[in-house]
Amino acid sequence: MIGFSDLLLLRHRPGDQSFADIMQIKQNANRAANLVRQLLAFSRQQTLQPRRLNVTDIIAELAHLLRRLIGETIELRITHGRDLGDVKADQGQLEQVIINLAVNARDAMDQGGVLEIITSNVIVDTTYKVKGEEIPPGDYVLVKVQDSGHGIPTEIMDRIFDPFFSTKEVGAGTGLGLSTVYGIVKQSGGFVFVDSTADEGTVFSLLLPHYREEVGEIEVIAADVPQAQDLTGRGNILLVEDEDAVRSFSARALENKGYNVFEANSGEAALEILQQDDVTVDLVVTDVVMPRMDGPTLVKKLYETHPDVKVIFISGYTEDSFRKSLDVNSAIEFLPKPFSLKQLASKVKEVLAAK
Repeated sequence: MIGFSDLLLLRHRPGDQSFADIMQIKQNANRAANLVRQLLAFSRQQTLQPRRLNVTDIIAELAHLLRRLIGETIELRITHGRDLGDVKADQGQLEQVIINLAVNARDAMDQGGVLEIITSNVIVDTTYKVKGEEIPPGDYVLVKVQDSGHGIPTEIMDRIFDPFFSTKEVGAGTGLGLSTVYGIVKQSGGFVFVDSTADEGTVFSLLLPHYREEVGEIEVIAADVPQAQDLTGRGNILLVEDEDAVRSFSARALENKGYNVFEANSGEAALEILQQDDVTVDLVVTDVVMPRMDGPTLVKKLYETHPDVKVIFISGYTEDSFRKSLDVNSAIEFLPKPFSLKQLASKVKEVLAAK
């Protein structure tokens, strides 16, 4: 939906009678995509871009937004721990965790109250269990989000992280807020605990492991540079995607940018195309999850006859979920779904331009 909306927007500019309608379709599609991301977050399968982060900086930058979210009747108190260790997480997702917990706290204090966010370093010397979770030894950053609200009833405490479970009125929420928090924290290698007392408040405790630079690891933080406006290019691209709609949009988008596109609806069909004598391919863009022959299997077979071909995987699941199934140590690129026309064209041009 997002992709075909982009194609329509190429023909209907601002001021056109259909422009507003197309933008509404695209906005609704993006809302649906965000809902899917929340579901993937709960299942710990969403695409993250983790990097080294300072929790103090993240919370300080969020403070102004949080004050607006919780309203004037709730006091926000933030206590930063000294010499707080860094963590490795996706910044946008970590911010979403804090925001979700703040909004939940606000809803629990309809008569006003106090929301506190407290951070500190925690050292775990030996493995121990907390509420069924086994915490391994190590250094952690503890983030406490506590409120003075009405608390969580004991009978529903075991269900608060379940997807779609909500105590709010119909239409007041999706029931994915806390399940998203749980999924993001767990996928980041951390732990989340909750303590609550009726009429006294609730405390959510996030335990995130300190960032440790591995041997040979070099951290690269991409600079915010303007993307090239010219997204046209040349070359032969093999597009492998079993969903007709996604394949159709992607092929049209790339052809509009000047590329010659060979389409395949399966891994087997892709190999048949590559076996043709008159076909040369500069880049393979393939889905990861496909029936019979998945993307990683296709690439393994592909490298047997075309070891130098460039590859872009497209998927709504995590990059790690397919990289571990590849035996080859190759520089395969990744484009998370859903993607826009501009994101697809930018990635393709970037990969083809790389030496």
